[in-house]
Amino acid sequence: MDSRIEIKVSNPKRGDTGVHPAGPSDAASPPPDGQRRGRGQRQREGQPAGWLIDFVPFKKWVPWLIPGFVLVNIFLFIITMYINDCPKTSKNCVGKFLGRFSFQPFKENPLLGPSASTLEKMGALEVSKVVTRHEAWRMISCIWLHAGVFHILANMLSLLFIGIRLEQEFGFVKIGSLYLIAGFGGSLMSSLFIQSVISVGASGALFGLLGSMLSELITNWSIYANKFAALLTLVLVIIINLAMGVLPHVDNFAHIGGFISGFLLGFVFLIRPQFGYVSAKKIPPGYIAPSRKPKHKPYQYVLWVISLILLIVVFAMGLILLLQGINLNDRCSWCHYMSCIPTPLWSCKQRKVYCQSTEFERSFNLTCISNGKSEIYALTEENTTQVQLLCSKLCR
Repeated sequence: MDSRIEIKVSNPKRGDTGVHPAGPSDAASPPPDGQRRGRGQRQREGQPAGWLIDFVPFKKWVPWLIPGFVLVNIFLFIITMYINDCPKTSKNCVGKFLGRFSFQPFKENPLLGPSASTLEKMGALEVSKVVTRHEAWRMISCIWLHAGVFHILANMLSLLFIGIRLEQEFGFVKIGSLYLIAGFGGSLMSSLFIQSVISVGASGALFGLLGSMLSELITNWSIYANKFAALLTLVLVIIINLAMGVLPHVDNFAHIGGFISGFLLGFVFLIRPQFGYVSAKKIPPGYIAPSRKPKHKPYQYVLWVISLILLIVVFAMGLILLLQGINLNDRCSWCHYMSCIPTPLWSCKQRKVYCQSTEFERSFNLTCISNGKSEIYALTEENTTQVQLLCSKLCR
């Protein structure tokens, strides 16, 4: 996911940023439009050092939250692998030299990670538990978990490329809030369309950051140079990333839900003052600005209000449908194509599989009827969805 998009800020017009002394004896003609005087130039021209206030770029924040998020994700993955303890439940672990940190067999988890039952214990998104047991916290906890080394590596690199730049521009409060809310939005949409398997990953939150970049460019349109080039580049990156979600076994509903949430939140959190606005706190005593423009343009206020209302309404409706146990695939015959498009290379249909289960003291033996493969799994609390998932992997 490439975030190296150069977005340059246009130089403000002289008349938009100058602050002049208020005395009549100080009257003088300003420099031509498009020119900004530096302190040395003012002194060479014999003007008082306080004649103009230099244009100050937007504040740059020191990013610490996004690197902290990366460390938390890595730490939780290590904890998950410690709890997983593959040698205790399987004889075909990958990387046995790692001991209890070794990975589940490839046929169970090709991403080099823990078992589905371990992820479920750690807080993976499982719709049945959210609906029947009201464990809504899973919609947030799942974005901190990952299914394997490849999974967490891809997501954390993307988070560093996208998140650090946004945190530098807008601060940790806005970007941290946007990350969490967009992650929740991705989990919500995934829960409404995919209810037969568990889900983990920060992809929804990452797509939220990507969506916020697009809305930030739109709402702060007037301050950017090379607007259309930046817009086309960003849209192309978004389309490529969403297109990758139509591959099988990829939860593109979480991507879409996170992107929509982040797109709306960008209009709310990432709004900038227009050029020409001078804060009263920045004006020295005895000085007045030649023109007091409002902090934001009218279209920015309109987008802010509409986006906030839409976000609240969509979240409220989604939660109501989820708690009622409604599967939106039953009401939308084509929506499944948003997550997987069948081609001659792969099929999106989930074929019916049947397994025979034999329980022991602390484990159970699962045998696939179609191919005769058998595997022993740790015995957890009764969970039909979990058993179906394990059976499906065993019968591949």
